[in-house]
Amino acid sequence: MKSNTFSPKKKDRIKIARGILQGIILIILLIAIIKALFSFSVYEPYNSSKVSNNQDSGFITVSYFGVDRTGNDTLISTKRLDEQLKALKNNGYVTITQKDVVDYYLKGKALPPKSLFLLFEDGRRDTAIFSQKIIEEYNLKATMLTYADKFEKEDSKFLSSNELLELVDSSYWELGTNGYRLEYINVFDKDSNYLGNLNSVEFAESASSMERDYNHYLMDYIRDEYNIPKESYEEMKQRIDSDYKALSKVYTKEISQVPKLYALMHSNTGQFGTNDKVSEINGKWIKELFNMNFNREGFSLNTIDSSIYDLTRIQPQSYWSTNHLLMRILDDTKQDIEFVVGDKEKASKFKEVSGKAEFKDDIIILTSLSEGKGVLKLLNSDTYKDVKVSTILNGNIIGSQGIYLRANDDQSDSLCVRLMNNVISIIENSKGSSNVIFSLDLSKNKEEKFDIRDGGSRKVDITLVNDKISIDIDGTNIAKDLDVTNDNQGSIYLESAWGEYGYSQRNIADDVYDGVFKKFRITDVNDNELYDSSLKGVDSIIYSLRNFTDKIIDWFIKYL
Repeated sequence: MKSNTFSPKKKDRIKIARGILQGIILIILLIAIIKALFSFSVYEPYNSSKVSNNQDSGFITVSYFGVDRTGNDTLISTKRLDEQLKALKNNGYVTITQKDVVDYYLKGKALPPKSLFLLFEDGRRDTAIFSQKIIEEYNLKATMLTYADKFEKEDSKFLSSNELLELVDSSYWELGTNGYRLEYINVFDKDSNYLGNLNSVEFAESASSMERDYNHYLMDYIRDEYNIPKESYEEMKQRIDSDYKALSKVYTKEISQVPKLYALMHSNTGQFGTNDKVSEINGKWIKELFNMNFNREGFSLNTIDSSIYDLTRIQPQSYWSTNHLLMRILDDTKQDIEFVVGDKEKASKFKEVSGKAEFKDDIIILTSLSEGKGVLKLLNSDTYKDVKVSTILNGNIIGSQGIYLRANDDQSDSLCVRLMNNVISIIENSKGSSNVIFSLDLSKNKEEKFDIRDGGSRKVDITLVNDKISIDIDGTNIAKDLDVTNDNQGSIYLESAWGEYGYSQRNIADDVYDGVFKKFRITDVNDNELYDSSLKGVDSIIYSLRNFTDKIIDWFIKYL
């Protein structure tokens, strides 16, 4: 007979086993965290002996606002940053230094045909932590920009002077500055209420109630609600002079020198301010203190014809796909670009008509051409007629995502279900003419204005049988058995299209759009599967485990 007598030794063995198991789990997590954050190597410059003096392609500048482990609406995630920098590396881009840029303009130094100048703005501590391993892995050199007043305020979110010097010592970083402070003047909210001057914290707190009616501290006179200057020329000059003097004093004290690279925030004016007299004062200080100035945003390419004090940079937004960035660079440089495909087996089911598609996990990211479309054809769908289609449209609200049914080669004869700028429409195309047979604005507030960075997510279910079409949005039927005249067999196409520049609180003019089709599935009317991008079997298990592991690592990084 088995004894149920309590055994202290057995209990001790269980404790020891549990302790060993917990220790192993903690060690595995610690190794994962260290691998996620750290790497140990030395930057190796490009081989200048292989650079041709007979070819001048200029250089591109890519500048990130900041980096976060998981990302948000401003800071890019480490995963997306890794994907973008890897793609640039695979396309042959090598980083150049500040000295290379100065020598290019002042001494005519030849640069590699694919030269990249890499910037990270605002001097955030998390940016340095999360980008360090990535730039080391791809042997990239970058410039970290900071605000001088952050040293005086000792804000823990930003790098200290000692940490900046450690970055420089790592060999992968150079230093630059965004100026003395990040503050805003002449601020109005979206209802035209005058808010006056706001520091960066106040600005962030009020962001949801504002549009683009504001200016940077150094860009203009301080004005009242009637746009009348509240300061004289001498007062304005003294205010701007004081900022540059304070900047010089703080950097000299903290790191023994003033950084030689400057990025004048919110300029993009063709000069150094939105007012001529303000521009003159900024210009004097910029040329006195710095070797170069990034004065513009929106385009990546700088050429020998550019001014070293009027350089431009492209600022990838946190929601951009890798192909989005590559498409923008292609449009600027006209150089050959190898785009990212992702899952090649899934890609083989489609034909790219225009734009570029990336197949990642259970999503299809269809990137449009600049001011154009991305069009993707599902192969072997020419004979489809009566079908059910379901997907989740995860592209940003401003832009267009479309699904073509019963389409001929150029979609001039087709049925199209399109979500554009939060309006869902059913369009029947016949012999090149378009007829909107249904349209519904999905906005709760018809006066609502969307920022181009506002993400979207709409589950769309389409049923097309004979001469009737029905649509459900987010589980609710919005169109039932609408009559259609196109009863032909035809192909399935996906489309993404740039909708408009849209409202933006940032100074962004982006003419490329990412249509995002998640869990794209097609069946016949009897629910027999014709196509499905969803993950299945082992792939689904691996995807879930990867996401679970990432969440655990994110938790440890955030709270430990």
